[in-house]
Amino acid sequence: MRVITQHAFGGPEVLTIEDASAPRPLPTEVLIRVEAIGLNPLEPRLRAGEFPLLGPPPFVLGWDISGVVEDSPQTWRFKPGDEVFGMPLFPRAAGGYAEFVAAPALHLARKPASLSPVEAAALPVVGLTAWQGLVDLAGVTEGDRVLVHGGGGGVGHVAIQLAKSLGAYVITTAGGDKREFVEGFGADEVVDYRAVDFTEVVADVDVVLDTLGGDTAERSLEVLRPGGHLVTAVAEEDKALIAKFEAAGMRFSGIAVDPDPVALRGLADLVGRGELRVHVQETFPFDRVADAHRLLERGHLRGKVVLTV
Repeated sequence: MRVITQHAFGGPEVLTIEDASAPRPLPTEVLIRVEAIGLNPLEPRLRAGEFPLLGPPPFVLGWDISGVVEDSPQTWRFKPGDEVFGMPLFPRAAGGYAEFVAAPALHLARKPASLSPVEAAALPVVGLTAWQGLVDLAGVTEGDRVLVHGGGGGVGHVAIQLAKSLGAYVITTAGGDKREFVEGFGADEVVDYRAVDFTEVVADVDVVLDTLGGDTAERSLEVLRPGGHLVTAVAEEDKALIAKFEAAGMRFSGIAVDPDPVALRGLADLVGRGELRVHVQETFPFDRVADAHRLLERGHLRGKVVLTV
């Protein structure tokens, strides 16, 4: 099979395509013939050596995958021919930038018929982040006021839809050029962060979902109602920030997304009911992974970027 690997930290040019032996699934695992690979902003940072998550090169990036089960020894969960998607093994290496991946069956779900392989590969990381933040940590319920920072991004546009499915009133920050985009996913209010400070126009929020980082999380303290809850996917270990929220009587939660079969099936159910869709800004063929990374690094994406295999 072909894999995309790297032998040094650096820019997109360090990503190379090589031949490798297909992995052998262990008991309770399946072998997946990969059809599409979702890319995430963390991956260029790992490629560049900003985090030691995968250790020194060589390694193979990638977690978001969709494809067809090729082999399923000693597991009852799937059989050859089943179409599946998931985010296996994160944060350990899953080797997702490859034509074949061996993954725990428990980390996968059946692909909804209404999702293409490309759309299915785009969903797991962003969908699980949104679900674990809004459902598991914040416990959003009908009537809650939810502020989603970065509503036009991968996590953001899924979080808007998830919060709406839970019955929330959803406010989101987004650039003015993304207003129609986020409104199309159900946002009730859109704050153009380029034109106005969100703290001046938003108030009495029950839950804030922060996908941006910087000072966004700290300033969100000003818009939460007493006892409100900040959930952040980017500042989960900021001890000074945690202390400020606790001193103000607010709740603070950080998301370190992990494989979650219950949430993955929940996302699939929402897709099946027509309450959730995932937007793919652009797809790239497998051998143009460097170009895909360059697009990721430019930022300000609408939804996700996906490799096709």
